[in-house]
Amino acid sequence: MFLGAASMIGTTGAGFESGIPHEFDVLTYTNDDLKEVSDIGYTVHNVVVSNPNTYSDETIKEIKSRFHENSVLIGNSRGTYGGGLVNPNENVRKNTISFVKDMCILSTKLGCPSTYLRPGSVNEKGAWLPHPENHTDKVFDRLVNSTKEICKVAESEGMYLILEGGYVSPVYSAKKVKDFFDAVGSKSLKFNQDPVNFLSSLKEAYNTRDFLEEFFTLLGEYTISADLKDFKVIDSLLFQLEEEYLGYGMMDQVYFLKRMEEICPDAQILVEHIPREKFKPSYDAALKYSEKAGIKWQIYPN
Repeated sequence: MFLGAASMIGTTGAGFESGIPHEFDVLTYTNDDLKEVSDIGYTVHNVVVSNPNTYSDETIKEIKSRFHENSVLIGNSRGTYGGGLVNPNENVRKNTISFVKDMCILSTKLGCPSTYLRPGSVNEKGAWLPHPENHTDKVFDRLVNSTKEICKVAESEGMYLILEGGYVSPVYSAKKVKDFFDAVGSKSLKFNQDPVNFLSSLKEAYNTRDFLEEFFTLLGEYTISADLKDFKVIDSLLFQLEEEYLGYGMMDQVYFLKRMEEICPDAQILVEHIPREKFKPSYDAALKYSEKAGIKWQIYPN
């Protein structure tokens, strides 16, 4: 497996509709940015795309060269298209479908192994925010229909779509994700393991190994990558979680990494949602987990 960083260049973009602000497009990644990623020890960084139709062949060549010169693999691409795939407004939904189709074409040219499929939300304030309709059949079916359209292009481009779900989204559990894969029925649709997103109870939070195993059992055959992050339970009358830095949280990361190695030994594991200044300590924590798990990270293929 390869250890990388997700959205280290710039910010994780909390508060933005898609999760990443537009000014941190891969077009703004500098040589110094990528050198910093490489110097820490990461071998992968994902790419953020605000508009897939603004990339010339020369620009694509420059981006690929810059990554290679710094011994950093280009990871998955993530478009800043928000939650439009399940938007009840058909014009918004169709425009978002076209955006993700264009992401498939651009991602192939960039050499990305996959492009992000964000399930979205009916909540207009953000793609990862709850809404009363998000867990309904009509929103699930809307996402299935949108994805089937995108998969036609993904299949023709030889590009993988990687779905990432979460409890607030239309794909809110391992079982619901499996239902989604069955409903779409495309070999181009894959899964990005990001278990922290799915936690929905204290039982799950206090028994993360059992919680993780359901995802690996049901979705192992679809899994090609993962986001590495952690969480903590907040002392509160109501159930409340917050993300936590690696090394200080409650997720059984050793078990998580062991199972990822078993089901997908060439996966890209990207540390996510950590401020830029915390990526070195997070890298060190990831190394400690991997040492306990008996995992040796792959190096950049020269």
